[in-house]
Amino acid sequence: MSEPRYYIGLMSGTSVDAADAAIVRFDVDGNRPQILATHAQAPDAGLRDDLLHLSQQVAGVSLAKFGELDQRVGEWFARAAIAVMDKAQISAADVDAIGSHGQTVRHEPDARYPFSLQLGSPSRIAARTGCRVVGDFRNSDIAVGGQGAPLVPAFHRSVFANAQRHRVVVNIGGIANLTVLPTGAVDDPHAVTGLDTGPGNALMDAWIAAHLKRHYDADGKWAASGHVDDGLLAHMMADRYFARPAPKSTGREYFNLDWLRGQIDSLAARPRPADVQATLCEFTARTIAQAIDDYGPGDEQVLICGGGVRNAELYRRLEQLLAPRPLAPTDDYNVDSDWVEAVAFAWLAMRTVHGLSGNVPGVTGARAPVALGGIYQATELDN
Repeated sequence: MSEPRYYIGLMSGTSVDAADAAIVRFDVDGNRPQILATHAQAPDAGLRDDLLHLSQQVAGVSLAKFGELDQRVGEWFARAAIAVMDKAQISAADVDAIGSHGQTVRHEPDARYPFSLQLGSPSRIAARTGCRVVGDFRNSDIAVGGQGAPLVPAFHRSVFANAQRHRVVVNIGGIANLTVLPTGAVDDPHAVTGLDTGPGNALMDAWIAAHLKRHYDADGKWAASGHVDDGLLAHMMADRYFARPAPKSTGREYFNLDWLRGQIDSLAARPRPADVQATLCEFTARTIAQAIDDYGPGDEQVLICGGGVRNAELYRRLEQLLAPRPLAPTDDYNVDSDWVEAVAFAWLAMRTVHGLSGNVPGVTGARAPVALGGIYQATELDN
């Protein structure tokens, strides 16, 4: 890599609130990202509902509907990329590649034929933007025996590993994941470990949507108004997922409203809705803290990113559970906590176009490090 180049990362998580786009310049070593512009593109009316339905209830979704959604998501992501280029005043000719994660609708790494399914046609994004696109990242790792998730630990290592202090990076999106970065990770990528800890915001978002018709619990205020139901918390903590050793990953196809209602139905008395929200907040904090206790070195700094950073009640509970470990958003370590994942997929695209690996076998369980995703060449159209 002889000179810095521009890359765009596109990411939409399990909450399906927006397609996050970040245009990034990396130094000649591919590290130290400089974010030039960001943009959050909301989905069109009805698209979010269609995607949430598909991720939880495959039955009744026709192939025609599935194909249509793939193109609609591709159009949504393309608009996000075009908007962020406009903000940065950068043309398609200046962009080396777009890394598009796509919208996950099914993640089955433990199936007989493992797969991870993301919608958002890379071909459409390439045609609409005029940029080369890297897409379908997760199945490259799955093809060599990995879970296909989490994929951000390699990026976390490149920007957050420290030779003087153990660190853990916690990303709280719809699903929460962590990357363990012992001091040795600076020189040895094999020292990195990580896993999906379980639900992040997904269950809290689903519960408040069902009861208050809101997409998310702003600042965790509804959770803070309730009381933790110890019985419900114990039932949820006993789920088999948490007893499984890493490597492991999960998604909304498992931790969803049907799962939560099954947990509630097993109780002798049904908690108040606000108490369920408080319990879900505690559940997310407990499962993250337990994973750090189980897999962390023990005296680490904890760096946090993703939408969960903005949930003040969740942050407060994490601080209590993780003390005396210091907890801080990644903003304090030079990467905006709202944009870490989008930047990570720009970085992964950069790795792929240069033929470099992007997965961490110690995290996903893959048999080998591999370059991730397929490359879709830029399409130049006469307007």
